[in-house]
Amino acid sequence: MSNPWGLSGPAFLWLYAGGLVEVLAENVRPGALPESLRVLRGRGVPVVAHAVSLSLGGAEALDHTRVAHLAAVAEAVDAPLVSEHVAFTGAGGLDSGHLLPVPRTRAALDVLVSNVRAAQRELPVPLALENIAALLDWPDGELTEGRFLAELVERTDCHLLVDVANLHANAVNIGTDPARFLDEIPLERLAYVHVAGGVNHDGLYHDTHAHAVHPEVLDLLAELCARVPPPGVLLERDDDHPPDAELAAIRAVVEA
Repeated sequence: MSNPWGLSGPAFLWLYAGGLVEVLAENVRPGALPESLRVLRGRGVPVVAHAVSLSLGGAEALDHTRVAHLAAVAEAVDAPLVSEHVAFTGAGGLDSGHLLPVPRTRAALDVLVSNVRAAQRELPVPLALENIAALLDWPDGELTEGRFLAELVERTDCHLLVDVANLHANAVNIGTDPARFLDEIPLERLAYVHVAGGVNHDGLYHDTHAHAVHPEVLDLLAELCARVPPPGVLLERDDDHPPDAELAAIRAVVEA
C-alpha cells in the first residue's frame, strides 16, 4: 500500500490525542499557531491540515487564496499531507455553509479533476480527498460514488480519506451500498480513515461529530480493515469528549 505518512506500519490516530492530530485549516493562522500545536510539534506528533472550504467540486473558479492558506498551514505545522472533501460549498456568489454533494456525472467529474489538479500544483504536500455525508442525491447520476472516486484518483493521483460514518449516513439517507463503495475504490490509495458519531432524526442520519459512534459505523470500519490495513484511523470529535469505552471499542476493531 502507498503510505503518504512516511511512517513504518499502521498508525492509530486520534483527534486531540494520541499519535497524530488533525486541525481545521480554516481555524489556524500560520503565523500564530496555538501553543498546543507548538507543543505537539515539539514532541514530534504529526499534524494534518484538514480543509472544508476549497469547494473543489464547484463550477466556479478555484479560490486560490483559500488554497494558499491551506498550503501555508501545512508548512507551518509541517503536515505530511492535507485533506479536503469531494464537495462544493456554494454557487452564484452564495456560500451554503455546508458540504454539498457533487453530481456524479462525467461533466462534474471533469470540473472536479480540473480543480483538484490546480490545487495540487499549489500545495506543498500530497492531497487526500474525503467522501461526504449527503442528505440528498442529484438525479441522472452516471457513476456510483465508488466509481466516481476511483476515476478521480486515476486522473489526479490523489489519495483517499474514507469516512466510514459518512458511508453509513449515505446508506441510510440515500440508499447507497457501502460494500460496493469499498469494492470500487482503489484502497491502495487510502491515506487514512475517519470515524465519527451522529444521530438519527426523522428517518435521516446526521453526522454530528458530537455523539457516540454507532455500531453500524464500527461494522463498516471492521469491513474496511478486513480488506486492507488502514495507514491510520482518526476519530473526529468536535464536542463532548467520548468516554474511554468508546475509544476502546474503535481501537479493538482496528487491532482485531
